[in-house]
Amino acid sequence: MYKAVVFFDLDGTLFDNEKNVSDENVAAINELRENNILPVISTGRNIFEIQYVIDATGIDSLVSANGSYVQYNGKKLKAEKISDDVIEQILAFAKEQGDVISFYNNKEFALTAENDMTKVNYRLLRLTPHVDPEFYKHNEVNFLNVFNYDKDKLYQDKFKGELALVRNNPRCLDTMKWGVSKQTGIQALMKKLDLGDIPSYAFGDQMNDLQMFSEVKFPVAMGNGVPEVKEKASYITKSNINGGIVNGLRHYGLIK
Repeated sequence: MYKAVVFFDLDGTLFDNEKNVSDENVAAINELRENNILPVISTGRNIFEIQYVIDATGIDSLVSANGSYVQYNGKKLKAEKISDDVIEQILAFAKEQGDVISFYNNKEFALTAENDMTKVNYRLLRLTPHVDPEFYKHNEVNFLNVFNYDKDKLYQDKFKGELALVRNNPRCLDTMKWGVSKQTGIQALMKKLDLGDIPSYAFGDQMNDLQMFSEVKFPVAMGNGVPEVKEKASYITKSNINGGIVNGLRHYGLIK
């Protein structure tokens, strides 16, 4: 039985500004394991995007794609599938808006087209995209990105009850099945492992971490986090590049 569970967002949280996990954070994660505490990555990213993080940290329990795909010890616990009908609805709407969409599952992704936003986005994520507008017809899709700068409410209103859309970076909207979030992914993992009675912690910095914060007993906001996240935190630690993970874990006595 674990003594506690800790969920880590990646970008702006466990990552430094070059999208790497520092040696001190890797050491902290190893100390958590030595203390019989379960570390879990909880991210908007998909598993294939972060294999280098899994290799560096040894963490193979993940709430990925904002709760759309959950695994424990490398084995799938839960995967949400967006139906072809809903995908075709949002493809048609995005076409009217002149927006590009990307399709994802835990293994790969594809774009409907490329533009300046997608090129910047995937360069920053160290990914090489390919274009396949019919990807969804021959692959399961758990998650979408909709590329635009300022159409959050437009899409949220249009697809209310079918899709949940949340902005995770300036260029795109993370898009999940309605009702799916980091929170529901955490719920699935906690229930499957019967972890409901142990202390739970989460480290995050962005809007898509708010529902995760609602699910754990001790939400920790990074010093570089947005104000809304800091307002919901039980503790505000230092920034992601200034020892924030180690400081937060020490604050709660999870590591020395």
